[in-house]
Amino acid sequence: MSVRYLPAVVAAALLGSIAVAAPAAAEVEHSAADAGLTSGRLGPTVTALLGLMAIVIGTRALTRVGRSGTGNSRNQAVLALVSGLVSLALGSWFAVTADGGPGTGNGIVGAWAAMVFGLIALVLGALTLNRSRQAGRIG
Repeated sequence: MSVRYLPAVVAAALLGSIAVAAPAAAEVEHSAADAGLTSGRLGPTVTALLGLMAIVIGTRALTRVGRSGTGNSRNQAVLALVSGLVSLALGSWFAVTADGGPGTGNGIVGAWAAMVFGLIALVLGALTLNRSRQAGRIG
């Protein structure tokens, strides 16, 4: 295997996207384009992970909004909103610029996942901000 494929293989192994033994040297380049983490899949995958992280942050902020430290919940809600917006925008960009459908290596599935995750994070962040404002008026 060539050294130039090493970062892509390490990243794919960390993400759990490949779990196969290395085939013969002649077949490595062919299988890396079909099943591995291609350059078209890397951006949407990272964007989808950003959206997933925003969902986790938004969920944690929403569950903690009624407690005494509402300032931290507001900060987390804003972080979920911004991360969700970035995930939604970049996912939309990757979906528009993808050349093929699912399975072509262009990242269309990751782009759609990023858009869905970003939208969920936006809703969670908005709910948290709304509840923190209501808790501020009452308390």
